[in-house]
Amino acid sequence: MPGLVNALLIVAVIALVIVRQFRVQRIDADRRWWLAPAILAVVALREPGILDTHHRTESILLVGAELLVGLATGAGWAWTTRIWVATDGAVWSKSTKASVAVWIVGIGLRAGLFACGAMLGVHQDSSALMLGLAGTLLVRSGIMAWRARPLSPVHAVGTSYGDTLAASARKERV
Repeated sequence: MPGLVNALLIVAVIALVIVRQFRVQRIDADRRWWLAPAILAVVALREPGILDTHHRTESILLVGAELLVGLATGAGWAWTTRIWVATDGAVWSKSTKASVAVWIVGIGLRAGLFACGAMLGVHQDSSALMLGLAGTLLVRSGIMAWRARPLSPVHAVGTSYGDTLAASARKERV
């Protein structure tokens, strides 16, 4: 994908994530929480410009640092998110003011990495940012699913006699 499309995809994902994080959201620990980050990572890793061929070592270090910042931001974001159980047993979450601080620090660190790369003369593609964002979302979603699992209602593994029988939805005739 061209750099402009990558940049638009990154901005769209970040806008969606930031808008959604301050709304109350239901957490479903059994769903495929890893799918969206995996798709972002695949798209990022498909791009040939993720590493600068002229500064290979520096480029690898910058991408690694970007990924580490992404993982740390995701973990910080997950641990600063409030989780609670509603009366119906559903698990809900909402980000806090501390989550905003985590995002600001994460964005600042990413800007610092970009500045370091620019000073070293390393060509930086948006794929590294997309890979870091995928790491952020993966770690955040994984920790949130892990934190929500003990709060979710426990489903019985074994069944008693008659548990598998569904209640009749229609009127039975006598």
